[in-house]
Amino acid sequence: MFKRLETNPQKCVTIYINDRPYGVSADETVAAAVLASGIVSEIGHTRMTPVSGTFRAPYCMMGVCYECLMVIDGLANQRACQQTVAEGMRIECQQAAGPSPIKEVAK
Repeated sequence: MFKRLETNPQKCVTIYINDRPYGVSADETVAAAVLASGIVSEIGHTRMTPVSGTFRAPYCMMGVCYECLMVIDGLANQRACQQTVAEGMRIECQQAAGPSPIKEVAK
């Protein structure tokens, strides 16, 4: 279980994790915010690997293991532990390789 230390944040922002709003300190990482939100306890993971379908969640919290990959503001494969939250940020658990950044061109 991930729990925040008692702090008095100077600035809070609202982020959306799987379309649910959360108020978090403006200086924490996406991974820390996701872990503190309880999403991992609730659903058990933040991503599914593309090869084996194994469930994963943030682990090293310093950008080395790549277990924290999530869809952030529509971009897949973002290291959640390396990005700071921002007002209105939309974060989603990533399934396999995530959504493709390439949009089909209308014919």
